[in-house]
Amino acid sequence: MPFAVRSRFDWRLRTRSLALGPRTLVMGILNATPDSFSDGGRFLDPRAALTHALQMLDEGADILDLGGESTRPNATPVTPAEEQARVLPVLRAVLAARPDAILSIDTYHASTARLAIEAGAEIVNDVSGLLWDEAMAATCATLNCGVVLMHTRGRPQEWRSLPALAPAEVTPLVLRELRARSEAALAAGIARDAIVLDPGFGFGKTFDENFPLLAHLDAMHALGFPLLAGLSRKGFLRRASQQEDQPQAEPMRALQDATTAANTAAILAGAHILRVHDVGTARDAAALADRILAAVAISTQPPKPLS
Repeated sequence: MPFAVRSRFDWRLRTRSLALGPRTLVMGILNATPDSFSDGGRFLDPRAALTHALQMLDEGADILDLGGESTRPNATPVTPAEEQARVLPVLRAVLAARPDAILSIDTYHASTARLAIEAGAEIVNDVSGLLWDEAMAATCATLNCGVVLMHTRGRPQEWRSLPALAPAEVTPLVLRELRARSEAALAAGIARDAIVLDPGFGFGKTFDENFPLLAHLDAMHALGFPLLAGLSRKGFLRRASQQEDQPQAEPMRALQDATTAANTAAILAGAHILRVHDVGTARDAAALADRILAAVAISTQPPKPLS
């Protein structure tokens, strides 16, 4: 996989635009849930969630992605009302403390998306790519917000029973289905410049199926949209980091290192946004990877004639 020359976009949100391409943007994960795979329960209390949100903003998060329902394998679905009770107080508290903060709502429920955008969020991040709630596409079109469309195979309760994919099948499948989701979004009236695509690492892809997707992430640029990569602390990285000679006292450090390696690979393949738990670490990795991409861009320019 060659290093990518990252295309530039102006991502239109609800009230503003974000320049995508000049540097990697970092989206901090804020899970107001009791059962998320990595930090479930830590930020269910609104005060703890607010403290963590402000910390991520201080560490340089460009966007905060607030979710109220876990989508780990075999996760128990929650009602929109329960999801809203978890996320809306946190959303309002963050914006009261930092009015200029850019918030994304991580939901596949149209009613939650509407209430969150009306409360001040700028982006809807739908892990189902508008598939799990038939009202979501029209809702996002009406709200005129930014939209992240993610690829997934099946629902979390089905992932462990899905048929395996051969390595050569993974990227073509994601390309084909993300193209269909983006076309459906456009047909519903969502503006092209409001859309970002996410290949959905770990979502219906079992452990080793994620590595071909990361290795060929640059193929996603053919779809013509900005790319978001959500690799942070994913199960396939955890599994890969659990080497026999790894000191058992440092499993989290090994997972953080694996996440940094994967994030760097994603940036060098042209990802515009990273969705992460560890904002400061991701910003440091992105700064170096962005310097490499800048050097690639310079080296691919036509040489100046000799005088």
